[in-house]
Amino acid sequence: MLPKGLFAAALVLSCLTVPVAAQTLTDEEILERFLIQREAYNAVRTGLGPTRGLTIVTVETPEETAPVTESIAAETSVSEAPAEDSGAVVVAGTDPAPDAGGGTVSLTEVAADAVSANEVGRLPAELEVDVRISFDYDSASIKADQKPVLEQMCRVMKASDVQLFRIMGHTDSAGSDLYNENLSLLRAEEVKRRLVSDCGIEPARLEAMGLGERFPKVTTDPAASENRRVEFQALS
Repeated sequence: MLPKGLFAAALVLSCLTVPVAAQTLTDEEILERFLIQREAYNAVRTGLGPTRGLTIVTVETPEETAPVTESIAAETSVSEAPAEDSGAVVVAGTDPAPDAGGGTVSLTEVAADAVSANEVGRLPAELEVDVRISFDYDSASIKADQKPVLEQMCRVMKASDVQLFRIMGHTDSAGSDLYNENLSLLRAEEVKRRLVSDCGIEPARLEAMGLGERFPKVTTDPAASENRRVEFQALS
């Protein structure tokens, strides 16, 4: 019998032919990881305290983003060898947040103390919060049966005092680099939208980022289905 608070079913992407077990954590375990992540980011920024194995990778932002006109099913319908890492990353910022003087604070200013928009934090597996969310075929719409996953993330976020979460979309290696960057961003943005609209999380606490195929979960097989995932990090 599974412990209380632990999901009984593994979450898989709708396009998988063979179910793959997802990362399953209790609310308390996720919250603990978020607090450790924030502590690690603070240690990297200040040089004080344990960094917990956190490393910061600087990535290049594309000069321009190609229109997303291809089928979103490309990551599962196209089979091609992974291309050389382009170093590209696509970021969607948070909505402006009010400052003490009644003006607005940009995402860059909000996140400056943790990590800049062109930097990605890489964490050891035991501190990652990776969630496998199913999307409708050929769409960035989250499948209806994924509501419990989003509800869990909502509970944890509301229970924490983390100021800024980063939602990081990842794909497998099928499809072009640029297409996968856009695909992963669309899906990360949809997760953000649902957390705001359905759960009431403040938009200023969420940042969506598309990382495409550049950080596979299964490094020995970039095309593995496990590489299609959404990762959450607590930046500040």
